[in-house]
Amino acid sequence: MTEKIPEAGSEEAIRAYKTILSQVIDQRPSGMRQRLADALGKHRSFVTQISSPAYSIPIPSKHLPSIFSVCHFSQAERDQFMAAYHQAHPGKVPAASGQRRTRHVSLIVPDFGDDRQNAALDRAINEFIQKITSIAGKGSG
Repeated sequence: MTEKIPEAGSEEAIRAYKTILSQVIDQRPSGMRQRLADALGKHRSFVTQISSPAYSIPIPSKHLPSIFSVCHFSQAERDQFMAAYHQAHPGKVPAASGQRRTRHVSLIVPDFGDDRQNAALDRAINEFIQKITSIAGKGSG
């Protein structure tokens, strides 16, 4: 195999691991990008930016455990992704490499009939969950 190895930190190296993530997401059931956005406490546009090889924005290492969990990476997919990630970001160790499992929770909330109010409610719920899980994480040591 004479595959060219991309230069560390290059856009090509970033594109390599984002291609793997994009393929994993595409193989999963529909709604995966939204579930990932919910788990990360971000908008779907953020997930599009971090999962599309067309964007050179790197994936923050702190998000990797959630991405692996929500997208249900197989061990082979995780190994392939991490090899490409380490090539793009040498020496960068993913935060919380002690794999914290996550799960998806759906809520039925009122539709305020206003996109801004609905988005504000979504952000408030996500912030609340992040604060609660952060507090719970500090106590389990």
